[in-house]
Amino acid sequence: MSSKMSAEKQGDILCFFINGKKVTENNADPETTLLSFLREKLRLTGTKYGCGGGGCGACTVMLSRLQPATRTITHYSVNACLLPLCQLHGASVTTVEGVGSTKTRLHPVQERIAKAHGTQCGFCTPGMVMSMYTLLRNRPQPTMEDITQALAGNLCRCTGYRPILDGCRTFCQEANCCRANGGEGCCLEGEQSPEEPAHEEKPRLFDTEEFLPLDPTQELIFPPELILMAEAPNPKTLTFRGERSSWVSPSSLEELLQLKARNPDAPLVVGNSNVGPDMKFKGVLHPLLISPTRVTELFEVTRTPQGVWVGAGCSLTEVRSLLDKLLPQLEQEQTGLLRALSRQLGTLGSQQIRNVASLGGNIVTAYPNSDLNPLLAAGNCKVSLLSAAGGRRELPLNQDFFVSFGKTLLKPEEVLVSVFIPFSRKGEFFGAFRQAPRKESSLSTVTSGMRVFFSEGSRVVQDVSIYYGGMGPTTVGATKTCAAIVSRPWDDETLSRAYDVLLDELVLPLSAPGGKVEFRRSLTLSFLFQFHLEVLQNLKEMVKYARQTLPCLIHLSCESYTAPLCVQHVITEEIPEKMQPLPREIHPGLQEFQHVSKDQSDQDPVGRPIMHRSALSHATGEAVYCDDLPATEGELFLALVTSSRAHAKITALDASEALRLPGVVDVITARDVPGRKTRKMSGYEEELLADGEVSCVGQLLCAVVADSRLHAKRGAAAVRVSYEDLPDPVFTSEEAVEKESFFEPRRTIERGDVTKAFGSVDQVHEGELRIGGQEHFYMETQSMLVVPVGEETEFNAYVSTQFPTLMQAAIAETLSIPSNRVTCHVRRIGGAFGGKVVKTAVLACITAVAAWKTNRAVRCVLERGEDMLISGARHPVLGKYKVGFMNDGRIVAADFHYYANAGNMVDESVLVVEKFLLHFDNAYNIPNLRGHAAACRTNLPSNTAFRGFGVPQSLLVVENMVEDVAALLRRPADQIREINMYRGPSVTQYKLEFSPENLRRCWEECKLRSEHAARRRAADQFNRENRWRKRGVAMVPIKYGIAFSEGFLNQAAALVHIYKDGSVLVSHGGTEMGQGLHTKMQQVASRELRVPAAKVYISETSTNTVPNASPSAASCGTDANGMAVQNACQILYQRLEPIRLRNPEGSWESWVQAAFLEKISLSATGFYKGPDLYMDWVKMEGRPYAYFTFGVCCCEVELDCLTGDYRTLRADIVVDIGRSVNPSVDIGQIEGAFMQGLGLYTLEELKFSPSGLLYTRGPSQYKIPAVCDVPLRFNVYLLPDSSNPHAIYSSKGIGEPVLFLGSAAFFAIKDAVAAARSDSGLVGPFSLNSPATPERACLACASPFTQKIPASKPGSFKPWALNI
Repeated sequence: MSSKMSAEKQGDILCFFINGKKVTENNADPETTLLSFLREKLRLTGTKYGCGGGGCGACTVMLSRLQPATRTITHYSVNACLLPLCQLHGASVTTVEGVGSTKTRLHPVQERIAKAHGTQCGFCTPGMVMSMYTLLRNRPQPTMEDITQALAGNLCRCTGYRPILDGCRTFCQEANCCRANGGEGCCLEGEQSPEEPAHEEKPRLFDTEEFLPLDPTQELIFPPELILMAEAPNPKTLTFRGERSSWVSPSSLEELLQLKARNPDAPLVVGNSNVGPDMKFKGVLHPLLISPTRVTELFEVTRTPQGVWVGAGCSLTEVRSLLDKLLPQLEQEQTGLLRALSRQLGTLGSQQIRNVASLGGNIVTAYPNSDLNPLLAAGNCKVSLLSAAGGRRELPLNQDFFVSFGKTLLKPEEVLVSVFIPFSRKGEFFGAFRQAPRKESSLSTVTSGMRVFFSEGSRVVQDVSIYYGGMGPTTVGATKTCAAIVSRPWDDETLSRAYDVLLDELVLPLSAPGGKVEFRRSLTLSFLFQFHLEVLQNLKEMVKYARQTLPCLIHLSCESYTAPLCVQHVITEEIPEKMQPLPREIHPGLQEFQHVSKDQSDQDPVGRPIMHRSALSHATGEAVYCDDLPATEGELFLALVTSSRAHAKITALDASEALRLPGVVDVITARDVPGRKTRKMSGYEEELLADGEVSCVGQLLCAVVADSRLHAKRGAAAVRVSYEDLPDPVFTSEEAVEKESFFEPRRTIERGDVTKAFGSVDQVHEGELRIGGQEHFYMETQSMLVVPVGEETEFNAYVSTQFPTLMQAAIAETLSIPSNRVTCHVRRIGGAFGGKVVKTAVLACITAVAAWKTNRAVRCVLERGEDMLISGARHPVLGKYKVGFMNDGRIVAADFHYYANAGNMVDESVLVVEKFLLHFDNAYNIPNLRGHAAACRTNLPSNTAFRGFGVPQSLLVVENMVEDVAALLRRPADQIREINMYRGPSVTQYKLEFSPENLRRCWEECKLRSEHAARRRAADQFNRENRWRKRGVAMVPIKYGIAFSEGFLNQAAALVHIYKDGSVLVSHGGTEMGQGLHTKMQQVASRELRVPAAKVYISETSTNTVPNASPSAASCGTDANGMAVQNACQILYQRLEPIRLRNPEGSWESWVQAAFLEKISLSATGFYKGPDLYMDWVKMEGRPYAYFTFGVCCCEVELDCLTGDYRTLRADIVVDIGRSVNPSVDIGQIEGAFMQGLGLYTLEELKFSPSGLLYTRGPSQYKIPAVCDVPLRFNVYLLPDSSNPHAIYSSKGIGEPVLFLGSAAFFAIKDAVAAARSDSGLVGPFSLNSPATPERACLACASPFTQKIPASKPGSFKPWALNI
């Protein structure tokens, strides 16, 4: 008896396979996900933690199961971060380690992504590999559409996706591929440009001939043991018990109903895409979880003459597959609803989410902005419910079914068994619409399902049904609107009346959750109008069909009359334009760079497109990041407690409850810091842990250390903090200006006499522009591990940081020990972009205090939401300008005011606003130019450095001014840009002389390569022919200063060892974060020592090999570290010269051996002093930069004026980067920066609540560009025949400059909006703030539908979000 009770308490044994090996788990915890099990229990760290919510794809693995009914094995990609471990019984899991490795055999997917340069920081690469691998297991010869669908749920912040797509494209067997059609070359290899000789082959980034062929017979087989398990008779109920909850998986429907009857509050878990995030992010605890995945009735499909019953447990992928199989079996007129559902399912979530999320789960979670529920409701679908006591009942899926937010008519003990989807009838048409912040893998803003039914040959509406999502707490039906349409002819008059009724019927309060009220209301009208156009088109096609089959008279009847009419009179008026989806096919792009000299040695890698030195390790999951380091004995995990108030006194902090929880070891507060309790920046102090007062939501208060991540997180949640609010928090730049709340100094610069010049111009114009902030969204969150060495207070700190020296110094000061006791190690960083410097130092100090206090290793890895809340972002900026110009287009005077929202701490904000004024001339020689810049002190989390360091905000204001001038003069903006561009020997506003020749060369080259004039004419023609679709074209230049304006930061050092076997170890002060710095340093060492690159190894960056190194920032990592490595290698090569002269025919290895025997040192330190740069703000002059990188981008977009959705049709970028050290790395940096800029200016929005809380704390709320945002044609050209005497091998820095060129997409959208406005009679300058989201673009178009929405008056209501 006791053993039986013990077994019940223990639960069953979980059995599954990972990478072909059997795994049994005796104590499977329902709260454990596959991701944490893989990483922490099995040490399979190739699968990465990126967001924890299924939104980034970094944790993608392949799940395989046998379907006993069909005896087929299904493979599907899933997010390991959402997949409960207990769900895996009987499944086979394949991770990136099981696909291939550098030790055994690379899989072609891994090889091609690596060799196509589809990896930079590499953190997202294993997820990309697994999504593509799963696709190939199902479709060995995929189409490009298959590939983009498979990768839609995988985010990358580095590459810009183009090289990933190009690597994957090599698996395609497209019908239109040149090689498939017998052509000589491949489209991937680029086109011949008209000005090049036909015989000269262009250099290519990679050679497809080198790739391993895909051999499906070499894949892992499905384990036979799992086949036997799946086919075993009489399956038993499975029970797993964890620390706080239990998991039960019943094997029959009857048992499921009994379980639900006994435990009505227990959720059913199928895909875990709703329950899982609630448990993880909201702290919801379910004592019991029921998994019905083994109940066969929930997965059955039954077809009837009227429609099809689909099991509620079927995944959305299975539902779509079922619908697509049904379509060819049915008459066209029966498929209306099925086609509309299939279309909606194509963009609902990512492939990974659709593979697990169930149809029933989608219905019963009753999300107000559901993509499916409005369409299911409009389509007269119904659900079948079962309960143990009440038996079966059927309910229509209508407005009454959705009771309130997240609630339906389901009783707690009922189970949704199946969903009935009816076939459509003749004369019945369906419409499905959605608008989302991003085109794919994004929750919708507004969705709609519509249905209309006509009797044969009539345009009089017999029945109509219209439902919306995103217009209230539930799916809502527009019943009054339907009543205004039914029994009337389907025409403009009826619909015009319906719009007014709809506007009155669906009213959103101005402070509605989610905001965007005007936009959401306008979308309801736009969707109905689009449906109107679609129905007219369908009616016209019906007429065409009727003409061919029934050339007889048809009687049309309505309440007012009955008259015999010819069928052609059903639709007599001209149909407006047919609404087609935006273009989506991604074409191969061009990447053009120069050949290396014919005289260059084949062994010399400089100037060649060398693969990233860690690319294969990235693709196999072998690359080690900070959190991949194995746990040490007794290691603790640290979780942070942050402020929930923006401006308050801390009256009490009670950690007693936390200390009583299992696994909690200690709580770290400000009182525990043995040394300095603050960090100093720009003369201001920042507390490591707040003590007494908080000044933003998210400020660090204390830290909990425990024996596991989960226990630390629970401990942090148990800390109780009491506050007393302080008056008048400051959130916006306007409030800061009003209250004189600034971080000093404020800066001003002027050339000429601006005030006087305004008196002598033809026209004066004033304007302003707001630019929103931008989250870094590096794929690897802030991560660190501090390990006490064990004696003399020595510590090893493993930190994901751009600035190891700062970490070392900060930890030493905090612990009150000398810097020589702290060694900071950085092997690689999973992306940084400026965000892993200042706040990282604060976090490292807190972690070090915990390690010092407990004398145990302490690890701190922020969750994505914490990271976004704590670490700061790009500065939001309010820019105001006054411009004086002549009627011929010359800008004579301009006066700018910049206000950056710095947040609660100074961070690097003063330096950022200085850079505003050092770049605000951009490419233009404005003779009278004045700028003022201020960092506003507010009660938001402090903002920090971000790629571009203020330049992207500064220049957007400048270019917007240029656009305004062009609009006032009724001239193309590119003409105004060209008129005012620097020419000949030039001088900046801070009196630095430079030559703009290459800037103008980039401009002319871009005009030529992009076919700018022809495309401008074509866009104008398109706009004349289309009312609701517009195209815009914009061309934007940049002049970007390279180096730190603080001269001492430009120094660099390197340490190079040559070992007796001839191998070379290089250490330098730069960190590898995806920018290919280590790869370029390997190339430098290879050239200088005249050895193959394979002999050169770079292990890590550490403060005990290269001390006092500057941060890897300001686009000068290669410039500085390259010179230091060159210096060290030249010293060593010089030392070997006597030996080489004595034995010129000897090998490198023989020279090294001889040198060792002759006691010649084979180790050298290299040093580079760097340029002496400075800026004197009193005199307003200086030399803050060593040189300029120039670039130009031409961009074309197509805009849907009714929804604000757009597609970047083409982007052509020409950049002057001197002589590229590595074209593949540099082109990758250009593409990645452009896409990050495109995100900044068109997509990414940080939203704060009225109390200062960041709403957007993960990929479900904050959208960075995905595969669907890549320009359909993406061309990059490196300016030929350029040189630069100020940097290594005549190269130029490229990391940051091109980010601003993403603004070409912003101005192309603005150009398209201007075309739409002109159709409404609106001309001249207009306001379009950044980012140009679909909401802003749609409202700016001022369509008849947006103009119907009454404008809200600021101050008359409390908005859902602050206008930062």
